[in-house]
Amino acid sequence: MLFKMTENLNISWRDILKEELNKEYFKKLESFVSQEYKEHRCYPEKENIWSAFNYCNIEDIKVVIIGQDPYHGKGQANGLCFSVQDGVKHPPSLVNIFKELETDLNIPYPVSGNLERWAKQGVLLLNATLTVQEGKPGSHQKKGWETFTDAVITELSKQKEGVVFMLWGGYAKKKAKLINENKHFILLSGHPSPLSANRGYWFKNNHFSKCNTILEKKSLKKIDW
Repeated sequence: MLFKMTENLNISWRDILKEELNKEYFKKLESFVSQEYKEHRCYPEKENIWSAFNYCNIEDIKVVIIGQDPYHGKGQANGLCFSVQDGVKHPPSLVNIFKELETDLNIPYPVSGNLERWAKQGVLLLNATLTVQEGKPGSHQKKGWETFTDAVITELSKQKEGVVFMLWGGYAKKKAKLINENKHFILLSGHPSPLSANRGYWFKNNHFSKCNTILEKKSLKKIDW
């Protein structure tokens, strides 16, 4: 039986994105994803597809981090970019994110790779593509997800002010064109993947401390990274 994908989406987001959810491309996307989950093992679990949205109402969002694709290995993806379920071995990019946290803010390397704790503080951890087939990276790309998540970023830029967008790597940096730089803060860096990090494009970017400095200047509560 096919499932209705948007049933698990927070009602406040459903209202904000109502127009987008009713577009023809999204209906095709929903049909595709429903069929994929019926015929194949896909990630994240159905109930976690909208986790990035369900932890963060739009009025609470202070920071946006953009990833590309969910992890495609068993039990890894939990609907938040770069994040894994509790107890799961940290993937290489997440290891480098935590290493940068250690040096930037002098905090201990976290035990859990589950970034729910960030999401609950107003960090939107948004993958450009929200689903993937097991063992097939990029298998749900170019089916409509990118159109949808671009619309989300555009809507955030319009409706909010003073959001810190942390754009890591070439793919995320392309999203800068959707953001009004006169209203928001954009922090750019290389990607935390080993390939980029080992070439010197990730470490010492100090994005976590820079982000908190911006929030403090706006009299907002810092993120407890």
